Amino acid sequence: MTFYRGADVSTADELEKKGVLFYDGGQQEDLFALLSNKGVNMIRLRIWNDPYDENGNPYGGGTNDYDTTARLARRAKEQDMEFLLDFHYSDFWADPGKQFPPKAWRGLDLARLEVEVYDYTYGVITRLIKEGLRPGMVQVGNEITNGLLWDAGKMPDYDNMARLLKSGIRAVREADSSINIMLHLDFGGNNELYRTWFDKALEHGLDFDTIGLSYYPYWHRTLDDLSSNMNDIAARYNKDLIVVETAYGFTLETASGAKMVLEESVFKDYRPYPITPEGQRDFLLELAKRIRAVPNGRGRGFVYWESAWIPGSTWATKAGMKYIGVEGEEGSNWGNQALFDFKGNALPAWEAFKEG
Repeated sequence: MTFYRGADVSTADELEKKGVLFYDGGQQEDLFALLSNKGVNMIRLRIWNDPYDENGNPYGGGTNDYDTTARLARRAKEQDMEFLLDFHYSDFWADPGKQFPPKAWRGLDLARLEVEVYDYTYGVITRLIKEGLRPGMVQVGNEITNGLLWDAGKMPDYDNMARLLKSGIRAVREADSSINIMLHLDFGGNNELYRTWFDKALEHGLDFDTIGLSYYPYWHRTLDDLSSNMNDIAARYNKDLIVVETAYGFTLETASGAKMVLEESVFKDYRPYPITPEGQRDFLLELAKRIRAVPNGRGRGFVYWESAWIPGSTWATKAGMKYIGVEGEEGSNWGNQALFDFKGNALPAWEAFKEG
């Protein structure tokens, strides 16, 4: 059975358009060929409905509309890597703190949203299949711990959330019944959260195959907490698990003065490894080991989030910030957690994709 060693590279198209290049051992390489050579066997790509404002200004963060995602999926397929498609059901970032409906769906009632979720999901997948880009796995929502398509599907209204998820799940099943369906939460070290959420999922008859977890150790408790949670829910729900988002820093330095998500203030009680290239590698090796240790082969792999997002592409343009209702500076804020240094050189952590 395949153990997935995945990379989310959703910003790659935008980065390369900005002139970013990638190197291995001093030699410039095509990013997807490099990933394949490093042992990556799954590429995760997000999709946003319409990541542009009313004047056509892009939102940034990869600007992952259908065409962008399809271009990246084709490159993954050309390298014989599996394709995991991540529906956000939003025009921009969706996570536990924000789940904004697409502009075209604003103001719709629950019944109409169910129709839109089905039609959009079915349309994207059937189009991908027609173009030879069938995803082997699909996330129906991204980090849906607190629901999706707020306020209609916002927790604690589990009934409404379940109705929306069922529409997306049904669309995937009817587009291609062999596609593996994932439901994805954040906070991978919180067993109470996962038990509560997935108990409700089963009570509501949600039909899915895989549980996806986000695990960032500086936010989501210890590696021991993660292991305990994975071992428990794998047995409790008889489902496969993938740590579908993870990362660890290789430095606390910034690039060109840009403010990074990962900085000293992030660390409070837990820093499992030094924030060095070697520490990043050792974290990922240990994570892979713990996933493999989940009983009955239920730990199916990991996906490193935005492994190539070095400086060059902004997390959000001003148009994107307006959409999600925040103010901030443009720029790349993930670079010190990528698996390439600020100049695009592959780091030692890639060893975990062959050894892990």
